[in-house]
This record gives sequence, C-alpha cells and structure tokens, in this order.
Amino acid sequence: MSIHKILVVDDDNLSRQFLVEAVKSLGYQVCIARDGAEGFEQARREAPDLVLTDLRMPGADGQQLVERIAAEIPGLPCVVITAHGTVENAVRAMKSGAADFLMKPCTADTLSLVFQRVQRARRLERENQYLRSEVIGDANNVIAESAQMQETLRSARRIAKSKGTVLITGESGVGKERVAQVIHAESTRAAGPFIRVNCAALSETLLESELFGHERGAFTGAHKQREGRFELADGGTLLLDEIGEISPNLQAKLLRVLEEEEFERVGGTTTIKVDVRVVATTNRDLAAEVKAGRFREDLYYRLHVLPIHVATLRERSKDILPLARFFASTYGRQHGADNVTLSTAAEQRLMQWSWPGNVRELENVIQRAVVLRHGATLEPADLQFGAASGPVGVLPGGPQTAPVSAASLANRPLAEIEREAILETLASTGGNKTEAARRMGVSARTLSNKMKLWRQLGLVA
Repeated sequence: MSIHKILVVDDDNLSRQFLVEAVKSLGYQVCIARDGAEGFEQARREAPDLVLTDLRMPGADGQQLVERIAAEIPGLPCVVITAHGTVENAVRAMKSGAADFLMKPCTADTLSLVFQRVQRARRLERENQYLRSEVIGDANNVIAESAQMQETLRSARRIAKSKGTVLITGESGVGKERVAQVIHAESTRAAGPFIRVNCAALSETLLESELFGHERGAFTGAHKQREGRFELADGGTLLLDEIGEISPNLQAKLLRVLEEEEFERVGGTTTIKVDVRVVATTNRDLAAEVKAGRFREDLYYRLHVLPIHVATLRERSKDILPLARFFASTYGRQHGADNVTLSTAAEQRLMQWSWPGNVRELENVIQRAVVLRHGATLEPADLQFGAASGPVGVLPGGPQTAPVSAASLANRPLAEIEREAILETLASTGGNKTEAARRMGVSARTLSNKMKLWRQLGLVA
C-alpha cells in the first residue's frame, strides 16, 4: 500500500490549516473535512489512502468516524490526533479501528514517521494475506488425476487430523511442498502460520539462526534480536524442506525441539516454548543415510512418525497433461493471453519425455514455451527439453541430442564450459538448485553463489 492522498478532518480552523500545511510539506495530496459526518462523505468521494482526524468534534466525533470507516470502508487506515490525549482515549480509538494515535501539537516529522509506520504495517498485512491465500488456494487445487497422487492426497488429509510429525519423501520437483500445504490446510492449525525453511540453501550457522533466532550481538552482524522460524510458526506448521541436508550438530538441536517443544535463541539463555507441528521433506533415502552415519537414528524415527511418499511424474503419467494445461493457462494469463492451449502433437511430445526433473521441470518447460510461443497454440517446436542425466538427451520417438565431444570443448575458457554445464543441469532439474548441485557433486550454496555472480556480471538472466 502506498499513501498518496490524505484526508484531514478537524473542526478547528487553525489546527486544520496547520495539519494541511504539514501534510502538503511532506509531499502528499490533501482533502479536508470539518466534522465526522463530512469526513465520511469525503472518504467515500475522494478515496484517500489515509484519514487523519481530530478526536473531539461537534456532532459525529473522530471515534464515530473511525468506527464508521472500519465498518463501511474496511482497509482505509485512520490516525486519530487530539489535544486531549489520555490512555483511555488512545485505547478506545485503537479498539474502534484506528491505526495510530497522536497528541497535539505534533510536527511534520512526527506525522511522517506515523505515515511510514502505517504504510509499512498495511503492506505487511496485505503481503501476509496474499501469501496465506496462495497457500490455501494451492492446497485446495492440487491437480491429481492419477491413482497414485489421489491416494497420496487422501493419506495427507487423513494425517492432517493428527498431531504427529510428518516426513514427506520423493524426488526433487514431485510436489512435496504442495502435499505439506494440504496437510496444513486440512489440519486444526489451518488458521495459524505456514512457515517454510529450505535447509539446503543455508550454511549451518545461518540455518541455526534462521530456525531458532538470535540475540543481539550473538555473532558478527547480529545488530538486533531476531525471532526464528520456530517462533514465527508457533500455533501453526513449520515445513523443513530437504531435512536430509542439515548438519549433525543441528540434527541434535532439532531433535530436542521436537521432543521437548523448547529451545534457546543463538546467543541466548532464555528457554522459549513453542507449539509447532513439523512437516519435513527430503529427496534422500534417510534410512540409508542413518546406516551411513550421516543422519541421527533417533531423529529419523522422531520424524518418521507419519510418512508419505510422493511418486515421480513418470510414475503418474496421467497427471502430465492436466498439469501442462494448467501451467499453459496460468502463464498465458500472466503474459496477457487467456487462451493458450497445447496442440495434440505437443501433448504427445510431452508424454514421450521422461521428466527427470518431475513437475518442476514440466512447469519450467511450459513457462518457457508460453513466453517464447509463436501463437496461441503451443506446438512441439515451442517445447525445449533440458538434457537428461547425462550428455545425451533422448526423447522417445523424437530426435536425439548429439553427445558432447572433447573436440567441441577444446580451446574454450574453462569458466564458459562450467557455466554451460551448470545451466544445462539446472534446466534438466526444472531450476532446482539442490538437485542440480547433487548431480554435479557440489554444494547448493556453491551453485547459488556462482549464479549470483553471473547475474551481477550479466552472463545469465
């Protein structure tokens, strides 16, 4: 929300003129009213972004104006200003729906700080509403025509009613996060927050701070206290994406939170209690990781209370075309075309590909096709498939990509070859950096740093 126009409501001429001049000096447009009744009519007629109103006025006063706006023009913030400031008045105004409360006399600087605070609060509120609507919307509209995915969703909805920890397994890009969203949306915690952490994208130190928060001065750069994701998810669900990537040290701390529902922030001594349901996802075989000594056995069994496995896209081929049509329609609307469809030949081509990157790769292919399309109907020529797991990409019934020869790599800068290899691998995983890093034998962090550098240099989009 951006503030451009402010309605000033005050019955005192001198006070109203001062407020008008102060608001104008800050660069805002101004409209005025002399009492609450006129203020409400101006609010409806002028459509201001914020109302600045005196509290005590003859007839309809500021509190009545705030109450009426809250009831009939919801979302329009009101700031109450008065010379008769008391705690009772402030509490009454805030309960009526006021966004803030100020005492006269006030300066232009004070007004500026209040306007910025209101703007920031409204923006965060709208972003939160948007994100929550996205979560619930996705959860209730998961595309699943295959028997495998329908059974997975039935299991997710049954599990949602319980309180146990959930472990969702499956290859990268199969839709594990969507299943987690279904579990949250169908649970008794649906009204609470749904918080996600990508465990593979952060170093051990940063991940610990991200999960548990930190106190001021806990480490270099910790200039203020910060809440962690466990605190933010209190009363809701915390999704730990790619749980198999966390270090042994963090595994021990995570086990304690799961068992005792308490922890301390990094650098802190105060124990914090939380009520959080943890849903973890992984593309690794955690049982094998336990045998190899890379994952704690006690944590594995603590996570493996309610397991769900999501099948690969190649195992549930009935979902390919419904998903492709959905992505084509969605990205078509985003790019100003409401009728993007797939030709029969294009659909046949999609069914022939093995989809090593699963749903994420399919979405990537369709999005790219929509952006680069030649018409309203996507044809086989619009579909660009990434390389499979090796240098040769074979599309059954279609052309074969020539293998990379040593001669083609000769006399080329090593950095250029590396960049092409990484970009091709990312394409084959549908943009999944974690899976691409695993295939190339490097850390996800290393891959992210390289991509960031290339963007800064303008070498990639």
